[in-house]
Amino acid sequence: MTTARTTPHPTHARSRGSGARHRHRLTWRHTTPYLLVLPAVILELLIHIIPMFVGVWMSFVKLTQFFIANWSAAPYAGLGNYQVALDFSGPLGSDLLRSFGVTAAYTVLVVGFSWLFGMSAAVVLQRSFRGRGVLRTLFLVPYALPIYAAVITWSFMFQRDNGLVNHVLQNDLHVLDHAAFWLIGNNAFVSMTVVALWRSWPFAFLMLMAGMQNIPDEIYDAAAVDGAGVWQQIRYITLASLRPVNTVLLLMLFLWTFNDFNTPFVLFGPTAPSSADIISIHIYGNSFINWNFGLGSAMSVLLLLFLLVVTALYLAVTTRRSRRA
Repeated sequence: MTTARTTPHPTHARSRGSGARHRHRLTWRHTTPYLLVLPAVILELLIHIIPMFVGVWMSFVKLTQFFIANWSAAPYAGLGNYQVALDFSGPLGSDLLRSFGVTAAYTVLVVGFSWLFGMSAAVVLQRSFRGRGVLRTLFLVPYALPIYAAVITWSFMFQRDNGLVNHVLQNDLHVLDHAAFWLIGNNAFVSMTVVALWRSWPFAFLMLMAGMQNIPDEIYDAAAVDGAGVWQQIRYITLASLRPVNTVLLLMLFLWTFNDFNTPFVLFGPTAPSSADIISIHIYGNSFINWNFGLGSAMSVLLLLFLLVVTALYLAVTTRRSRRA
């Protein structure tokens, strides 16, 4: 008895092969986005997420110079580090509160004047005229320069004996009777604010100038025909159209300025004068100079919580206003 062998029809074989290729293509299409995002996720975990959790853990232990070699042996502190940081009647808590006040004043001045200068420059350079490209380039130079090179240059300019600032104010403008100390004392806050403002306002100018490119010129022409003046056009057209840009811009400037570390560190070193002791430098001093990493981590966590709360409130208010508009 012979058994008949069945041979698959070529059409069915081709359909099964094409179906397998189609499923493979769909699988690859679905997995490709995840594979492309995977390196960024791994780097985010290694650079931000894992160190953040390590820092939170450090805030609950008494990690001082005696336990640097063996972190696991550091005794558990619970909320002790937070209690010390928030005890404003104590020396460490009062210093943290004073540093917070300095940081708040520094942030308000830098963000406010950066937006004001950026907005003014963007309005002036909105219309086309000869030399506008040159002015745009010059305005963006501070933002394009490497931060360390720029701040070190300012530190030389602020020198008392042979600095350019004292030379101009004393010899050229005759504003000062004698050379001033710009990197110590109360003048240190002024120097730090000037340098940060010099570096920050070109970014505000760039963002606002880019936002103004989406405002049609016909709107201004129609407003001028209706009798609207320059200030009315800026208020009701420019500022109203730039509301989404300003929402993002002010938040970014606030976060960058409140967390600023490079400007005071390069200007003054690891120990800034008390008038320029903003909170990032203050946390650095408690961690790497006083060798109290547990307390420094607790201050960092408190700073993170403060910024998260302020950001959430800011976004909630701006979102509600945009919905009403």
